[in-house]
Amino acid sequence: MENVILIIHLLLALALIGVVLMQRSEGGGLGMGGGGGGGAMSGRAAATALGKITWFLAAAFICTSITLTVIAAANSSGSSIMDRLTGSAPEPAADITMPDLNTDGLLPPPTASEGDATSPLVPRATE
Repeated sequence: MENVILIIHLLLALALIGVVLMQRSEGGGLGMGGGGGGGAMSGRAAATALGKITWFLAAAFICTSITLTVIAAANSSGSSIMDRLTGSAPEPAADITMPDLNTDGLLPPPTASEGDATSPLVPRATE
């Protein structure tokens, strides 16, 4: 169903582009150079066949866009992409504990001031 609507959506987009490109230009950019009394400044533009087709295609394009959005939201609710790849949701671990970290080779060698209580890296002994 989603593929059919997507194909219709793409065909509508191509048709809309074609119809807009076939229409006659009504002057320069932003309404400049329309000329005469029946140009861009008139109260109501003439409703041509291409204009009506453009409005119809635009409305159909918006409807298919909304339909595709609703279908995509319905398909993606409640699951992640990893669930769809593996086929089932992973089970959460019952007891997660931090392993003991062996930091013997990771830290720099101790210095003479390491036993000093003012060193920020060494925790102070509580009394």
